[in-house]
Amino acid sequence: MIAIDAFHPELDLLLERVVSTPRRLVWRAWTEPDLLMKWFCPPPWSVVSCEVDLQPGGGFATVMRSPEGIEVAGAGCYLLIEPEERLVWTSALTGGFRPHAQPTSDTDFVFTADLSFAEEDDGTRYRAHLMHATAKARKRHEDMGFNEGWGTAFDQLVDVMAGEA
Repeated sequence: MIAIDAFHPELDLLLERVVSTPRRLVWRAWTEPDLLMKWFCPPPWSVVSCEVDLQPGGGFATVMRSPEGIEVAGAGCYLLIEPEERLVWTSALTGGFRPHAQPTSDTDFVFTADLSFAEEDDGTRYRAHLMHATAKARKRHEDMGFNEGWGTAFDQLVDVMAGEA
């Protein structure tokens, strides 16, 4: 396993949950566009487009739509893929490891997400470790609603995947 920097409380954000959803289903929810579109952002927003090229250097892109019809695109690049165990991607790059012309579509920071999926008794331990370059970027991401947004989205993932079991 490739080492990722340890959690740094001044630079990083963390969401960790243990759920009864099987690991293979949590993995599918993160890697299959049709499933990801059902849970990836909290209502009243929706995901109207999703592309996944699940390989190192492959692109990850979503378009989210606000209730007013405003569309916000986001893109990233997969860095590491360990099926059903780990998914690492960054918003600093697009597919083919190409740097973004701008860091992201709606913010002035980038981050790297290290998602891990571990077997637990009757379920999965999910861990989302988001690393930022500066404390300011971390704070901005937190102030944008990281805990509520990523938490709500993950709850939605669990609900969507209950129908897939």
